[in-house]
Amino acid sequence: MGCAPSIHISEERAVYHGGKEAEDAPGPAAAPPLSGEPRLPQAPKTAVLPRARDSSLVESEPRDGSGKQVAVADVQFGPMRFHQDQLQVLLVFTKEDNQCNGFCRACEKAGFKCTVTKEAQAVLACFLDKHHDIIIIDHRNPRQLDAEALCRSIRSSKLSENTVIVGVVRRTDKEEPSVMPFIAAGFTRRYVENPSIMACYNELLQLEFGEVRSQLKLRACNSIFTALEKSQEAIEITSEDHVIQYANPAFETTMGYQSGELIGKELAEVPINEKKADLLDTINSCIRIGKEWQGIYYAKKKNGDNIQQNVKIIPVIGQGGKIRHYVSIIRMCNGNNKAEKIPECVQSDTHADTQTGKHKDRRKGSLDVRAIASRTSEVSSQRRHSSMARIHSMTIEAPITKVINIINAAQESSPMPVTEALDRVLEILRTTELYSPQFGAKDDDPHANDLVGGLMSDGLRRLSGNEYVLSTKSLPQVSSSMLTPISLPDIPPRIARAMEDEETWDFNIFELEAATHNRPLIYLGLKTFARFGICEFLNCSESTLKSWLQIIEANYHSSNPYHNSTHSADVLHATAYFLSKERIKCTLVHVGLNWSLKRRLFGDGVGEGPAEEGTPGCCILETLDPIDEVAALIAATIHDVDHPGRTNSFLCNAGSELAVLYNDIAVLESHHAALAFQLTLGDDKCNIFKNMERNDYRTLRQGIIDMVLATEMTKHFEHVNKFVNSINKPLAALEEDGETDKDHEAIKAMLRTPENRTLIRRMLIKCADVSNPCRPLDYCIEWAARISEEYFSQTDEEKRLDLPVVMPVFDRNTCSIPKSQISFIDYFITDMFDAWDAFVDLPDLMQHLDNNFKYWKGLDEMKLLSLRPPPEECGKDPLAEEHGTGPGP
Repeated sequence: MGCAPSIHISEERAVYHGGKEAEDAPGPAAAPPLSGEPRLPQAPKTAVLPRARDSSLVESEPRDGSGKQVAVADVQFGPMRFHQDQLQVLLVFTKEDNQCNGFCRACEKAGFKCTVTKEAQAVLACFLDKHHDIIIIDHRNPRQLDAEALCRSIRSSKLSENTVIVGVVRRTDKEEPSVMPFIAAGFTRRYVENPSIMACYNELLQLEFGEVRSQLKLRACNSIFTALEKSQEAIEITSEDHVIQYANPAFETTMGYQSGELIGKELAEVPINEKKADLLDTINSCIRIGKEWQGIYYAKKKNGDNIQQNVKIIPVIGQGGKIRHYVSIIRMCNGNNKAEKIPECVQSDTHADTQTGKHKDRRKGSLDVRAIASRTSEVSSQRRHSSMARIHSMTIEAPITKVINIINAAQESSPMPVTEALDRVLEILRTTELYSPQFGAKDDDPHANDLVGGLMSDGLRRLSGNEYVLSTKSLPQVSSSMLTPISLPDIPPRIARAMEDEETWDFNIFELEAATHNRPLIYLGLKTFARFGICEFLNCSESTLKSWLQIIEANYHSSNPYHNSTHSADVLHATAYFLSKERIKCTLVHVGLNWSLKRRLFGDGVGEGPAEEGTPGCCILETLDPIDEVAALIAATIHDVDHPGRTNSFLCNAGSELAVLYNDIAVLESHHAALAFQLTLGDDKCNIFKNMERNDYRTLRQGIIDMVLATEMTKHFEHVNKFVNSINKPLAALEEDGETDKDHEAIKAMLRTPENRTLIRRMLIKCADVSNPCRPLDYCIEWAARISEEYFSQTDEEKRLDLPVVMPVFDRNTCSIPKSQISFIDYFITDMFDAWDAFVDLPDLMQHLDNNFKYWKGLDEMKLLSLRPPPEECGKDPLAEEHGTGPGP
């Protein structure tokens, strides 16, 4: 049997050997000389066995070292799985020499069908008849067989596109020649002659699980392209550079283009609708953080007609683990133009890694929005009530409306369990506090209940008018002698020494408090504001800044155990420390800052382009806007000014005038911000804003107010959860593969959006405001004592005035301070600082937090209620025991 009379083949053998083959038996070197008609090495007749088909296996080891055939599983190609038939090998040798015999025996050993031919004229006919997977051509004797011409002849047939062609070359001691002529002729690889059966066998194995397997996968793509060609949905594929690589017939019909007009062209060359700039910006910001885009868009066809489409853009991972393609799936909207609105950003959970076949959530990607300017996405809306129809017809939709609409659409084609689950989702989405967890009472942790109730509510009940027992006192009159400016060089040596290490986290604010006689804010403020160049930014004199700091400090209540100017100075110090961290300096960027301010800071020679490394101020010009630093430092300074030493809940329950004025909403925080601006603008001598341009002042004022209001605890979990979901998670996804300049730019772009920049500022001041548990242990204990005393005083007054006691556990006779600190850290501190540490990198703070928590836990396990163990228990200091340092002092 054969392809032609002149072709001599072996009996087709697909052999599975049950016993050991004599690999070291007489090989090609020991074979008898061949004469006459070529013949194959004699092999025992064996039955032809089919290959194993075990669909439960993805891939198995091909064969073991003993030469036994091992079953080969189905081939996995992405989510596609198909069976690999028995491989066919065509050997093209002018004579059956040792090398030819070696490959014949190796094919027998591997279980491949083997065909041998001597004449070049018959090779092509044989290949077209059998469609071999591997062709091995003797390239050692060009005068007897022009292997390169034969290879080019085979490659001229379209059927050889996925065939692996190997050329056997002579072994030589000369310098290695280039393989480019070899490759240009169409060879896949070359084999340096080695007649050993095992050498030939190993070569075949490498081909089977390398080139052949890859070609089988490429061949399987034909079925995928067939599906694309016949799909009724318009589909377009572009490169990462937004060059159109593929458009199916449905796309051509939809848009009125032919493939020849689109393939290989950049999207910029294709007419698009230019009136959607805002939407395009939104889409770009969405897909930069690794989300699919799905939405409605009006596109212009080739003939100029406008059509409404529904489009979905999916980034596809390719070479190097980067996004290399964008797949656009397009549907036409129905004729009534009531296609449902779909949110622009849809997180991808089904992104397939084409290399492994495993579905992964890559959470990354970037796409020029021109790619979707002519496309949209569609969801049917057949079960719409009149009220929902009115919502869908709105030209301006809230994001939550779009989310609800797409969930409603998903319910229409979902089974009952999914529909019911989505109903529950809709109930949750219609609540007002999407980012704030709902707390149930914890019977085993009354401290946590009281902290949540006392710090995150506006009072337990509303009182009638005759119960308004707390009146607002008039603002303290500050004498002119208190406003005498103090120059920074004139600071007394003792105070200067107390501030020597103010740039470090372990700075001792209590030492400064004692040195300044309870006036640390003015001195720390002068030094910190000078370090950050605040006067230069505000274009105000040093004397104006000093007067402002003095009047602000004068309006803090020194009688408060905790909320006094020392706390303000402590928050200012923490804020300055955070601002000095590299990640913060590289992410805070302004909104609407006039460039003239930067020129005032760094001179007329400052350009808007990146400064050279080493240029003074280059880091600031590139990545940090001074307006953010100024807003943060001022907000920290004023954030608790005129604090009465009572919580918002107390003021609301007492019916104070402040609570009435601010409608029981963020009462203290609103008062702090409003009073600070009243004090500043009310006296020209301390008006630090008087020389600012109007737009710059409004931008700065907005940032200050937003940061002060962020310190209100009712929004604590909302701010933290938004930060985690909008900053930490997307940043982690981008940084995972952030090796290129494009990746770095995507990270910067993500962090520079106004929304994310606001979240960073809020998180910064929130962490600075409650950073006491992250201070060194002695400082942490002192702050715990002060806040506890303030809460004790509030409880005493609530009982005296017959008001609701919002934090009953803070009774000075029964309170366990360790338990209260443990609850506060568990509920408010740990998650927030974990998120902040992941963003800023604060190992020292996290170590302090861990040590302090262990300290309080140790006291609680010892059943102690106090701040410190009694003298007789000092040898059992919980923190010392934890670290093995022995008894405390």
